Amino acid sequence: MEDGFQFARELMQARIRSKLTQQQIAEKMGTTQSTVARLESGGTMPSLRSLYRYAEATGSKVRISLES
Repeated sequence: MEDGFQFARELMQARIRSKLTQQQIAEKMGTTQSTVARLESGGTMPSLRSLYRYAEATGSKVRISLES
């Protein structure tokens, strides 16, 4: 679960850097504020589609890395 919370911190940091509220992110993503809050809670991992939409809304880039 720790990985989920680290991921959530990254999402929140992207939103803070963009100086947008959860509501503003939701509007840019075409979803609800509660969905954005759920993404940032770390309880579940977002789909790739949601992740890319979140990144676009915050002016961020998605980088996926597989490490051993």
